[in-house]
Amino acid sequence: MCSIDAVLEALDDCVEALATVDLDALSAPERFVVLERLENARRRQVAASHALVSRLERFEGCPPVPITLADVLRVSPREAKRRIRDAEQLVQRRALTGEPLPPLLPETATAWGAGELDGEHLRVIQKFFRDLPDHVPSTEVEKAERILAQKATVLRPDQLENVAHRLALHLNPDGTFSEEDRARKRGFVWCGAQGVDGMSVGRLVADPELRSELDAWLAKFAAPGMCNPADETPTVTPSDEVIQRDSRSHAQRQHDALKALVRGQLGDPKFGTHNGLPVTVIVSATLQDIHAQTGQAVTAGGTMLPIPDVIRMAAHAYHYLALFDGTDGRALWLGRTKRIASADQRIMLHSKDRGCTRPGCNAPGYHSGVHHAARDWSRGGNTDIDDLTLACPPDNQLVETGGWSTRKLPDGSTQWIPPPDLPMLRGGVNDFHHPERLLGNDDGDAA
Repeated sequence: MCSIDAVLEALDDCVEALATVDLDALSAPERFVVLERLENARRRQVAASHALVSRLERFEGCPPVPITLADVLRVSPREAKRRIRDAEQLVQRRALTGEPLPPLLPETATAWGAGELDGEHLRVIQKFFRDLPDHVPSTEVEKAERILAQKATVLRPDQLENVAHRLALHLNPDGTFSEEDRARKRGFVWCGAQGVDGMSVGRLVADPELRSELDAWLAKFAAPGMCNPADETPTVTPSDEVIQRDSRSHAQRQHDALKALVRGQLGDPKFGTHNGLPVTVIVSATLQDIHAQTGQAVTAGGTMLPIPDVIRMAAHAYHYLALFDGTDGRALWLGRTKRIASADQRIMLHSKDRGCTRPGCNAPGYHSGVHHAARDWSRGGNTDIDDLTLACPPDNQLVETGGWSTRKLPDGSTQWIPPPDLPMLRGGVNDFHHPERLLGNDDGDAA
């Protein structure tokens, strides 16, 4: 640590000295030259950090490495996972027997370490190999990697993307892809958080089977007049009059058909339970907002729901609605002397905590379990609502075996306390699921 500290202190001194340079003394051409050198130095620092990322490992009391990396660097978990994946491809590996192995992208790694590539260059090369079918010979793959790495040192990322596209067509001119090639690409994800208008954008990459099934469903249920929320009583047997007054676009009809498909399955007993509750929507709101038919409710998945939508959804069975007093936030008192929390307690926890309570964790209530905050059941604690909180399985394990502890604060929030010998791990209270805590009133207190 003494040697690395000395190097880092020297680096800090250089950065501070650089910040004091009179940039106005540079001519217009010289500014571009300086920027190029700065960019090269920044890229080399990123490459050096990847070498360290590749050597990270989990220790006692440490959350999963991607989460710890995100917390320590204050980057998103997605960014932390991306850096780990990059390091796996760009840093020298070791075989199980210990001998060194070249990086997965050896030519790219060389250019990366020299500071000649930007992250956008790397994304283009990674996508090229991610989309390349398995039947391409390994010799051609190695040659393609060498070509792309060389071109990346002299081209912009958008220009490199054109080269990668032409190269992909050359290596797979017939567009042949196997079942495994297609299966590797399938997926559905939400693209970021909800917009300020409450709408969400998703990205679906469907395999042929799912596409054919959706086509069959949408052919009937996305037809004009079907499942129209604008109708007083939406129907699946529309009359000619209902069909004629349907002004929805094709995309809107398909959206409403998918909503009807999912809504028809929620709460069905044959699907069993999830975390002790039927597979359905759990919503928390205040009684005042319900009466006024304004404001927002929150689901156990973290989705914000306008109160009019909540009221409309309540017309369909199998949804849970937990109500709170909007003035003092009072919830129900539920006490049990059993280890397993009751269904009512789980509903109230979804409504009170909304998700995992460890700072930095964004796991919603649907993906969290019940955790004893102060005194675990195994140590004589009761399963009372005032001592229960939500924690996702990996974070719950931090308390069970990792040396972390939790306790309830007077305001009902849960404080997480890391092991005393690990100061780089951050404890405290998780405000991610409660943005209203970040808003202060006139007195400066939390709202």
